[in-house]
Amino acid sequence: MALSSSGSSGSTESSSDAPVVGAPRQPEQQERDRELRSLRARWRTASLSSGWRFPSDWGLPEVDAVCAAVLKGASAEVSLAGLARARAASGAGLAETLADLAALHAVLSNEGSFVVPDVDATPARLLRVTAVAWADVAMDRLSAIEVVDPLTGLPTAAYLRTRLGEIYRQAERDGLGAADGHLLLAVAIDLSGVTGWQRLTSMILASEALRSVFDGGESVACIGPSSVAVLVPKDGRISARAVLLRRELNERLAVDTQLADVGQPRIKVIRLPATHDAACELVNDLGRG
Repeated sequence: MALSSSGSSGSTESSSDAPVVGAPRQPEQQERDRELRSLRARWRTASLSSGWRFPSDWGLPEVDAVCAAVLKGASAEVSLAGLARARAASGAGLAETLADLAALHAVLSNEGSFVVPDVDATPARLLRVTAVAWADVAMDRLSAIEVVDPLTGLPTAAYLRTRLGEIYRQAERDGLGAADGHLLLAVAIDLSGVTGWQRLTSMILASEALRSVFDGGESVACIGPSSVAVLVPKDGRISARAVLLRRELNERLAVDTQLADVGQPRIKVIRLPATHDAACELVNDLGRG
């Protein structure tokens, strides 16, 4: 099996390829699912071993589209471009994105259990397709930053960074530290064991839980592929609201048996750092971890 870099741009994965929920799976479908999971697992292992920084944000839905294209023997360029755009949108750097591509190429070129990803050994055309797609999103983020995440309906990390800037400027004017009046509550959901629509459903449910608990004007935002956060005032109620949020999250995720593989949500209450720049870096790290 090899990662093709020739031919036309190929075709994207469509929803018609997904099994109907509740319908019995045919042996061919079961075998295809098994092969996809195996390839996905080997790719993830190679990528993490070559330096992928945040394991929880590796498994985007676009990963499955790439795996499906490869297993069909089709050109993966369109799917790789889609993955590169998703990587850029989630905050992954270009070097990290290309190293991830090299990990896939190494896995497909070596059937052994141990592979050594090498960006220089990856076909130049695939590197170019991936880099251009990544750069398109990176430049768009600089020129026209989205305010609302289309999946969850929550404001984005860019909005949260703007709100933090306002908090820090007010604290400076008042001669106080930003940490004196606010805290950051972050929720990270382990989605490494689920794929496709299950990831999307989990994030939608998490956003609903956050909005139901923090409904008094707090700054709530989606800060990563599996992370949400809220900027809350220090009012003595944060512990009780964190407990309530955990209950809301668990109840929502437990409703659908298809989400049984979703990991336990992790809730952190974090003091704001001394500077706005440090707070923005904190949001970036939380969004990917």
